[in-house]
Amino acid sequence: MFRNALLGAALIFFPGGAAGAEDLPVLNVYTYDSFVSEWGPGPRVEQAFEAQCKCDLQFTALGDGAALLARIQLEGERTKADVVLGLDTNLTARAAETGLFASHDRVVAGLDLPIEWTDTRFLPFDWGYFAFVYDRTKLSDVPRSFTELAAMPEDFKIIIEDPRSSTPGLGLLMWVKAAYGDRAPEIWAGLAPHILTVTKGWSEAYGLFLKGEADMVLSYTTSPAYHIIAEQDDSKAAAIFDEGHYLQIEVAGRLVTSKQPKLAAEFLDFMLSDAFQSIIPTGNWMYPVLTPKSGLPEGFENPVPAEKALLMSPKQAVDMRKDALDEWLHALSK
Repeated sequence: MFRNALLGAALIFFPGGAAGAEDLPVLNVYTYDSFVSEWGPGPRVEQAFEAQCKCDLQFTALGDGAALLARIQLEGERTKADVVLGLDTNLTARAAETGLFASHDRVVAGLDLPIEWTDTRFLPFDWGYFAFVYDRTKLSDVPRSFTELAAMPEDFKIIIEDPRSSTPGLGLLMWVKAAYGDRAPEIWAGLAPHILTVTKGWSEAYGLFLKGEADMVLSYTTSPAYHIIAEQDDSKAAAIFDEGHYLQIEVAGRLVTSKQPKLAAEFLDFMLSDAFQSIIPTGNWMYPVLTPKSGLPEGFENPVPAEKALLMSPKQAVDMRKDALDEWLHALSK
């Protein structure tokens, strides 16, 4: 998800705008900040879905994907959410353990994903690869692996996101673990001196990078497409690493406590429609799970060979999380 919220204030609450909304059934969707920003997909998704459902779609923005799960865990059965949109496969096993997510009851086939989708609770809506983004006008000696990154001069700095609050941050932990296994502590020891700061979420990290605070920032291979399409600026690029790149698949699920189960189910169906999926490439700056009829825009050529796609299963991600987090914290504490 290319978090373009840095271009405008993220909304804490994004109310439905349909006329006479007070007389319509309300569907509450919890999501992350940038999804409902003025430049994100939320406004267009809201308009398109409300025209179909004759309802009032209301988004509540709660930071990043990890914050969504934390809120649901905190609220439990008292949650007002009907749908949660913005978790990823590193979080779905923990989300399922809450017992709050219902089966989606759909046969899912023909998705344009690098893997087969078998999850019965969560449906994917977009995907992408994590990558370190840099400015090609400022950086010519580009690291092509984590080991090369660790070996860069001492003044070479990167910005990353906190894995405890951010899905990109957690994705980075899984990326290093998937690529290096037991050598992960060694890699983090080499990376630690280059970490300028750890931000709560993607927006803060990318904003600091655009201000020139660091040489690289943890983002996505699709991030440069935003600059090309929206700004006619081809100065940003994603470093392609020899180890491969970790895959993020973002998902949505409906709550068993929903007061609008039929509307929640309708929203999940809509999420896989061309009307929704066609918004994703230039709204969320990720790959859609179903290629729109209009095709993909410039800049969405896949730079990661299939054999270089790294991904842990949801169970592996849960099992690995504590050790990976401890390794990361230990490296940064030195």
